[in-house]
Formats: sequence, C-alpha cells, structure tokens
Amino acid sequence: MPGLIPAWDALLAIPHLGAWLIAGWLVYLVWLGGWIVLQKREPAATLSWLVSLAALPYLGFAVYYFFGPQRIVRHRARRKRHHASLPRDGAAAGDESVELRTLAHATTGLAPSTATDVRLLVDGGNKYPALLDAIAAARDHVHLEYYIYNPDRTGGALLDALVERARAGVKVRLLLDAMGSNRANQRFFAPLVDAGGELAWFHPVRPWTPWKRPWMNLRTHRKLVVIDGAVGFLGGINITDEEDERLRGDAYRDLHLRVEGDIVRAMQEVFVEDWAYATERKDFVGDVVRAMPPARPGPIRAQLLTSGPDSSWEAIHRLHVGAIHAATRRVWLTTPYFVPGEAAMMALTSAALGGLDVRLLVPKVSDSRLVTWCVRSYYDDLLAAGVKVYEYGPRMLHSKTLLVDDQLAIIGSANFDHRSFRLNFEASLLFEDASVATALAKLVEGEFASAPRVRPDRARPLLAARLPEALARLMAPLL
Repeated sequence: MPGLIPAWDALLAIPHLGAWLIAGWLVYLVWLGGWIVLQKREPAATLSWLVSLAALPYLGFAVYYFFGPQRIVRHRARRKRHHASLPRDGAAAGDESVELRTLAHATTGLAPSTATDVRLLVDGGNKYPALLDAIAAARDHVHLEYYIYNPDRTGGALLDALVERARAGVKVRLLLDAMGSNRANQRFFAPLVDAGGELAWFHPVRPWTPWKRPWMNLRTHRKLVVIDGAVGFLGGINITDEEDERLRGDAYRDLHLRVEGDIVRAMQEVFVEDWAYATERKDFVGDVVRAMPPARPGPIRAQLLTSGPDSSWEAIHRLHVGAIHAATRRVWLTTPYFVPGEAAMMALTSAALGGLDVRLLVPKVSDSRLVTWCVRSYYDDLLAAGVKVYEYGPRMLHSKTLLVDDQLAIIGSANFDHRSFRLNFEASLLFEDASVATALAKLVEGEFASAPRVRPDRARPLLAARLPEALARLMAPLL
C-alpha cells in the first residue's frame, strides 16, 4: 500500500486531470454510442445499452464487448440459393397458408416440405427411449446438436449408445454449445472420440484471441438429431436428468418431436451448416449427400423454421406473428419464457380483442425469478384484451408450442422472447395438418386443465409483486 501513495500523488499532479477524464469519457461515449446507434436496432434496446454505457464507463464497454448484440454473416448463401424457387403464383394471393409458407421460405431459405410420420414425445420419459431406439438402428450416420448435454445418468446412457454405433462404423457427429453443455466436461466425451466419433463445440470462448469479440451471448439453442437422413428429432428437450420425470419428480414438463420423410432433409441441411461453421470443415458434406435416402413426399405439410444472429429477418418471430394474425378461431401459446416484442404483443391482444380464443400457458415459477417477474408484468394488458392466461405448476413448464385454429402448429426450441427470436440459433417445425394440430390441442387442453387461470382481481402487493414486475420489465429488451 505505501508504494501506491507516490503513484497516486503523481496521478493527481497531472494538470487538468478532471478535464482529461471528462474528455476521455465523452470520446468513449460518442465512439461506442455511435457504433451501437448505427446497428439500427429497436430504440428501447439501443437506449438501454446507451444508458448502461454512460453510467458505467469502461466497465460498460466490457459488458457490451462480451454480451452486446452481434451479427454473424453465415446463411445468406442459403437464402440466395433458394430464392429463385420461391412460389410466385398470383392465383395463391390471399391464401394465408400459402403466404406463411412463402414467408418461411423467404426468411430461412428452406423450402416447404412434407413428412410421412410425426410423433409427439411428451417429457424425457418418452423422448429418450425413442431416441436410443433410433440410434441403435442407425447404419450410416448419427448427427446430434444440443444446447445442454450433461454428464449425468441420461447423458451417460446416450453416450454409451453413440460409442456403440461409432465402434460399429457409423459416423457419429456430436455438436454441443460450449456454454450450455460446459466445455469443461470434454473429458466425459473421450470414449466417443476414442471410438471414432467426432465432437465439436459451438462458439467456444477463446481468450487467446482478444482481438476478436467473443460470442458468449450467441448460443445454439437447437435440439436436433438426424439419423441416416431418414429419422429426425427436434424440440425443447435437452440431454439431462432434469428433463426425465422417471429420475426426478421435479423434471421439466416438455415436448419433443420424432419425424420421418422429406422434412428430415431440411434438418440435415441445417445440421451440416452448423457443423461446417463450428469446425471450419466441409470435406464431409459429399459423404452426407450420398448417404441421403431418395425423396419421399408425405401427406403432412411441414416446414423447418430456423433463426439466429446470422439473419436479421427473425424468421421464427415473423412466423409466430404471421400465424397469429392469420387465425380465425383460436390461438393457444405455450412457452416457458414470455417476453414479447411490440409486434408479438400487438398480434396476441388484437386476436383476443377480435373475439378469438387466445390462451397463454406459462410456468407458475420459472427457473429465473427475474424472468418470472418480467412475464407477469405483461398480464394486465393481456387480461384486459381478453387473453386467458394460465400458470402451470408445480413442475417447470418448458414446452414451446403455438396452435392456430385446427390446422397449424409450431413446435420447437424457440421461446417467445427476445433471446430466442434474435440472439439464439433456434429450430422449430411448422405443420399445416389437422392430425398434428389435433394431437397438440389434446395435449395442451390437458395442461390447461391442471394449470390455474390468472384472474384480474388477483392479489398484487406493491413490494412483492407490482414493483419487482415493473423493474423487471425494464430489463425486457436485454433478457
């Protein structure tokens, strides 16, 4: 400490020190503020960052550097490649289902497709056995992409199945988010690599390249599996004991899909892009293409929806809003995190004000108290418009679904919030099929039956409810 006194005295002896510090702060604020403003994002989010940076000079820069919004130029080539095949039949104008398919095609670059079989897998107790059975039947390749893969009992069972297939000569490629799955667990996957399988990490933190902005806030939230190009799995269930009700009484309530048919080809394309991006390798693509089975159109209209920071179109967000606007009878939304933007909130309340049956199902208590308060801050406006709000409990609701009328269903990994719509790499499936919609409606009706409905006259103490909800709402653009 005594050695610091001369240095402090020398610092204070600098002429006009205060003026220099103020000038430096102004230069910092103008330079970084100009950078943020030029990104032309939503005014609320932009102002939130500007205020944070002004109030926390230099520290605010560090926060923005690690967690601020970023763009990734990645899938524009796919959109350009598919743009020429967009449907442009003038006779279809006004057909809202055609418009939704065209919108999905234009924003994702993935063409409308079909499925021959679709199965809803409720909770890990149904998803994990189905996944293990499909992997055991693999003959050429198993491609997996997950946000969370924990080294627990569930993760160990899946790893054993992958190791067995890799030893049998099946090409196993496992892509994991470096933060969601904790790259520190890499040794857990050593048996798979030793057996000939491949392991890659999505957006790992690389402290040895400080000149590159880290992508700590841009994660792959996808839960996607493709087996032999013929069977696909997609939805909200990660690989963890926390989502297996057979192992834990408090396991998440969640939903996944098992699909077959041509829609799996689109899922394969997305996985191949993500793998090539994460590994910077494309030498495997030819083998994957040759292993794909012949096209097999099916009776179920299906379309893969993807979004992420590599596209400014927010495809999944747009499709949710577009589907809600197209509704004529009902809109049933299930999501663990409800933090809507202005367009999504307007769509839901407009549908309810227009006399439609609009229902929202959220967890009674989320895994984040801040998110729970923020979600509840929207209740008053929803209830005033006529939206029926239900809180599911005691288990944490983790399903992400949208049901519109009797034909349209969206199921996948995307929450109804800013993070899923803009920051995360997400994947959902859109179905235009009465049988899929009926199955989803039956499931969601059961969830409504066991979830208390939120009443406008509920008790809302100032310190325990209204104040924390209002404060959490201020954080909505950053959640």
